[in-house]
Amino acid sequence: MRKEEKDQLIDELVEQLNNTPIIYVADTSELNAEATSNLRRMCFKQEIKLTVVKNTLLKRAMEKSEKNLDELYSVLKGPSSLMFSEVGNAPAKLIKEFRKTSDKPVLKGAYVEEMTYLGEDQLEFLVNIKSRDELIGDLIALLQSPAKNVISALQSGGQKLSGILKTLSEKDN
Repeated sequence: MRKEEKDQLIDELVEQLNNTPIIYVADTSELNAEATSNLRRMCFKQEIKLTVVKNTLLKRAMEKSEKNLDELYSVLKGPSSLMFSEVGNAPAKLIKEFRKTSDKPVLKGAYVEEMTYLGEDQLEFLVNIKSRDELIGDLIALLQSPAKNVISALQSGGQKLSGILKTLSEKDN
């Protein structure tokens, strides 16, 4: 590969690293053609972009990136594949699902919502992590709950009060 081609590839990687909030580094080596094709299909269906890269080019792209990806340098040994996603736990769920039929891919590291996770032992945690949108939804639901209770109490109290008033007015007659 010529230097110009490498520079172009690095620039494309830098753009992807900067524009994608979720980055997973995995080892997909030793997968046969059929398994690799199945993995790519699963990634496509879940809107995860899978890219196989050379570690030296990836490290140079990480160094140029606007994000602080220094902690991921240590996992850049052996074959590496990148998974880009908009949802924090989507690649982890995909890896876990795919590994029901295969030993690979193996999670090397992940960068999710400005946090770095290193090693295969983080996979289960990443599967259960909630995305930013899910957390905001949970927070809104929690904030709405007391207001709903007050409105419900006022509505039911109003019906009781009107019932009492009606009963009292009928007694006087």
